[in-house]
Amino acid sequence: MADAESLRQAVQSRAPLSTWFGIVLLFALFGVIVLAVVGPAPRGNDYEQKRAKAREEKLRTLREADTKALTTYGWIDKNKGVVRLPIERAMELTVAELSSKHPVPAYPIATPAAQATPGAAAASPPPAPPAQASATPKPISGAPATPTAAPRSPAAAAPVSPSPMPSPPTAGSPLPVQGKTPP
Repeated sequence: MADAESLRQAVQSRAPLSTWFGIVLLFALFGVIVLAVVGPAPRGNDYEQKRAKAREEKLRTLREADTKALTTYGWIDKNKGVVRLPIERAMELTVAELSSKHPVPAYPIATPAAQATPGAAAASPPPAPPAQASATPKPISGAPATPTAAPRSPAAAAPVSPSPMPSPPTAGSPLPVQGKTPP
């Protein structure tokens, strides 16, 4: 029986060794299969390259549209007569319009001391604005012939009086409580 006992120990000790060997061999076989399938597959960033090309195309299209809008004539609103001019021509017209206008001095700013006394505002009217060469502006060739609004004179504005400050509550008076009426 001693032989049977030693034989059983030998079989039990070899089983775990063969089990471990089988597991390692199985993992190695799985690794070889994965390498065979994934190895020849392309590893490029094709998705990112497609997105980059699409962004470049959108940017190119947008820049072409902007360039066209800045360099060509076109209607913005035909019913109202609003047109789009090339930027160079618009700058020329603006410079010509601004060079034909004469600079005018700014109106004096009213001080709080002058507004505090009601008699002072009525006693001295604000100075009249300087007279311009013509009341109606000359139309510029190529520009829409819509009249521009003339600036309002400060004499036409109503004088502003300061608002009275609220008086503080007297000593001993109760503070108001929301929802209750004082007695």
